Amino acid sequence: MATKKASKKKSSGRKSSTKKSSSKKRTGRSTTASKKSSSKKASSKKSSSKKSSSKKSSGRKYSKGAGKQVKREMHEMHQGKLKSGRSGKKVTSRKQAIAIGLSEARKKGEKVPPNPNK
Repeated sequence: MATKKASKKKSSGRKSSTKKSSSKKRTGRSTTASKKSSSKKASSKKSSSKKSSSKKSSGRKYSKGAGKQVKREMHEMHQGKLKSGRSGKKVTSRKQAIAIGLSEARKKGEKVPPNPNK
């Protein structure tokens, strides 16, 4: 009886091997898809090298004066003196303090990129 059980186990192993062969067929399909995507990646690399050269010539995005203004606003926030616009509530968020500093720098005419939210 032990031999019959062993033969049943071997037959179940054969079934799993057929599953493996079907998974190989799937990988064959994905390799053709990966070849297509690799050609797309190669073309995107060429275009990205052109973009990087234009960034080098632009120089600084933010002027030194804008950096000083943000530093002042951060200092005020840490002291607890920085208040928001209309409501006058105390500013506790670091991001909000930076936004206030950049806004003040824009009003002064410093070199700062335009606000993306407007």
